[in-house]
Amino acid sequence: MIIIALLFLTACKSGRVQEAPQIMNLSANPTGTGPGLSLEFRKGMAHNHPSFVLWAEGMDGKYLQTLFITKAVGTSIYEHGDPSSGHWEPGEIRRPASLPYWAHKRGVKEKDGLYVPSIENPMADAYTGATPPGDFNLSARFDKNPPPKFRILFEINQTWDWNKFWTNNKYPDDDEYKTSCQPAVVYMATVDMNDGVSAYTMEAIGHSHYAGRTGELFTDLGTLTTALEIVNNLTVNLE
Repeated sequence: MIIIALLFLTACKSGRVQEAPQIMNLSANPTGTGPGLSLEFRKGMAHNHPSFVLWAEGMDGKYLQTLFITKAVGTSIYEHGDPSSGHWEPGEIRRPASLPYWAHKRGVKEKDGLYVPSIENPMADAYTGATPPGDFNLSARFDKNPPPKFRILFEINQTWDWNKFWTNNKYPDDDEYKTSCQPAVVYMATVDMNDGVSAYTMEAIGHSHYAGRTGELFTDLGTLTTALEIVNNLTVNLE
């Protein structure tokens, strides 16, 4: 008992009493008539309110549907989007470098030539939500039955994460690059609904274009550092 008390007092004095991590529960498209799945997201050391999207595509690489996207990218309305009053207020900003691999896969070109959703043509509320501050579990449903075998993809991006390769003066005249820094990272898992497996770990397969001008996937991850530490673990579970 004395030893336990001493350990507790030591922890209190050092401020190292650890609390259980808070896990937010999210839901998307609950009225969908297709099968459901869940995503377990556990943040990494570099996590700091990133934008992200979860979607499905066929084994041929063709886009099937978006399952969830953070609301700012899904609507182009950002909390710090309008400085016209002298201080930042919510407003529209076009951010093509945010999640460009998903945006080009989706293939909806807006009037301004960009592939990210706009105020006039936003993603439906059923598929959007606020950016979770940390760990979360997301439950989502398909609109209809997907093919028996398909891919689940997850793209994530976080601003102000420069490193020795992706420096703040690498493309000094490219404003879109400056809003992205290290480019978005893409994760993937292949799901086979007939293989008897219910849980799939998603792996990083590449990064997007640094300014979002193309839908190309760059498979060399050697230039990325903290961008690979936004996520610690991503697990897809079939419901």
